[in-house]
Amino acid sequence: MTTTAERPAAAAPVSDEPRIDVAALAEQLLGPYAELRKQARAVAGDPEFQKIEGQPLAEHRERVLHQLRQLAEHHDVLRAFPARLGGADDHGGSLSRFEELVAADPSLQIKAGVQWGLFASAILHLGTERHHDAFLPDAMSVAVPGAFAMTETGHGSDVAAIGTTAEYDAATQEFVIHTPFRAAWKDYLGNAGQHGTAAVVFAQLVTAPPGGERVNHGVHAFYVPIRDAATGEWLPGVGGEDDGLKGGLNGIDNGRLHFDHVRVPRTSLLNRYGDVAEDGTYSSPIASPGRRFFTMLGTLVQGRVSLDGAAVNASKLSLAIAVTYANQRRQFAGAAGEEVTLLDYGQHQRRLLPLVAQTYAGTFAHEELLAAFDDVFSGRGDTPEGREDLETLAASLKPTSTWNAMTTIQTAREACGGAGFLAENRLTGLHQDMDVYVTFEGDNTVLYQLVAKRLLTDYARSLKGAGAGDVARLVAGRAADAALHRTPLVRAVQTLADAGDKRRSVGQLRDEAAQRELLTDRVETMVAEIANALRPASKMPAAEAAALFNAHQHELIEAARAHAERVQWEAFTRGVAAVQDPATKQVLTWVRDLFGLTLVERHLAWYLVNGRLSAGRARTVTSYIDRLLTRLRPHAQDLVDAFGYGPEHLRAPIASGAERERQDEARAYYRTQRASGDAPVPEKHHR
Repeated sequence: MTTTAERPAAAAPVSDEPRIDVAALAEQLLGPYAELRKQARAVAGDPEFQKIEGQPLAEHRERVLHQLRQLAEHHDVLRAFPARLGGADDHGGSLSRFEELVAADPSLQIKAGVQWGLFASAILHLGTERHHDAFLPDAMSVAVPGAFAMTETGHGSDVAAIGTTAEYDAATQEFVIHTPFRAAWKDYLGNAGQHGTAAVVFAQLVTAPPGGERVNHGVHAFYVPIRDAATGEWLPGVGGEDDGLKGGLNGIDNGRLHFDHVRVPRTSLLNRYGDVAEDGTYSSPIASPGRRFFTMLGTLVQGRVSLDGAAVNASKLSLAIAVTYANQRRQFAGAAGEEVTLLDYGQHQRRLLPLVAQTYAGTFAHEELLAAFDDVFSGRGDTPEGREDLETLAASLKPTSTWNAMTTIQTAREACGGAGFLAENRLTGLHQDMDVYVTFEGDNTVLYQLVAKRLLTDYARSLKGAGAGDVARLVAGRAADAALHRTPLVRAVQTLADAGDKRRSVGQLRDEAAQRELLTDRVETMVAEIANALRPASKMPAAEAAALFNAHQHELIEAARAHAERVQWEAFTRGVAAVQDPATKQVLTWVRDLFGLTLVERHLAWYLVNGRLSAGRARTVTSYIDRLLTRLRPHAQDLVDAFGYGPEHLRAPIASGAERERQDEARAYYRTQRASGDAPVPEKHHR
């Protein structure tokens, strides 16, 4: 963590302002798994686990595989697995440690995720005890590096439509795994390019029971050996390719797999949710094929949860680098004659401080997501409703945080100028490595669409619970509400209430209840309008209904985004309420207000068009944000220091204090020159 002594004096708050208790805030941000996170950060701070920028692909891959095995042997990374097999049955704690590995090397974090969060977890959650005993010990120890073979070249997010088949042969009691065409090749799979010796393969399960017709029971998972562990050669019928150099994460050996009538025993079916008897009879504890499919996929939600946390951590790292540099780097002479620190410029504050606020919101929201995940996977809250809520929350936050991470890292890179473009300062490498986070474990746009569908479902349920008269009143009320807000009346009322006094307008906007109302009203209005637009689809032919849905897809995505932003704001507000130190609470309240009003400003056109804000109050949004930036500028370093990452995590020379030393040296040089009278006279002053 950057020490107080390393901060420039200009960054410190003046004596009559509140001052953040950095240590207490840092502890709060670590959340309920603080000790586990600290242990993981100690690993991330060890040079043996850190990324070497520019390392050749082959060397990077071998380094990460070695690191993975060292983690398994020495660093308590198996907490999510059963205690009887050496784990701790601690699902939330496991993810809290895993997310911190992004500070060491995102390739290590994701390879660990492939091995334990996907391959081994699929065995754990989709298999039964015999699979746990047979396959989990070697998957946990990395004696068997494994691939998670779900995605296909022709089908990524649409898992239900994958082409790989697993047809049961009752005569031999085997499944025949087959790739019928090129688009059905398994693709982008970690560990498939080089290291993997087995895979969990997702395929369409086909049976033909005695005297019956062939039936496709949908997607199921199978444990399939793919390479000879001693020679590294493909096993008979298995083939593949290395994906080669990628845009980032090159410590992971991504690759492709295909199968030519590969036979595996009947018992290789991971059969928790569907089984096939010796004679080919299929059975499942879940009668509905659709619900069975989504239940199986729902057990793997931890990937989205962990990516949300890792993306927030990557944002923290990039902001800690950029803000520290901006507090030390000077450029252009100010009124006092000396050059001005970058963070004293209003536009620099505009670029970085709202992203600090966004990252705080993401941090508090992620801790709530992690708690929901642990509640479900521990069994305490494992109900259909609990799983549905968890999946919706993960689908809301993973896109939000990963897209925000890309924006944050790029903005931080630009804010550091040419220094930010040097590989040694981490930002370009972080940007490359984080890029794919927006599309794996569920493409962000598709995930937002799932969220929007849930919002529509909940809206429909609320209507079903009401009587016919209630529904009529609700629809009429919505229509009246829309008509009211789209006339000048509400805007006029706001203008009269403010009575030309900006302080009244600001007082309204900084009010917690007013911010909540603005954010909530936008979500509810958007969902109601979409639901009304899609209502005719229930009576249309399938093709016409699909076309109507497609015509409103953009509105669906925007409604989901608005919902996710509101979720983050609410989590941030709860986080502020939990702060004990009054000064810290005051500063964090300003940060929360900056986040909330930045959201309002970002969507100001919606609030104006829909009559939620008058033009005068809309102008006040921006002016109050500017005021908040001025208030928060002295606290910027404290806010990023509270993220808790030290120099061993940042590993960026521009955030090490070296820039301050250069600036101090230059300032001392010119002061001495001026004091001695040896300074040359500028030409414009020469007579």
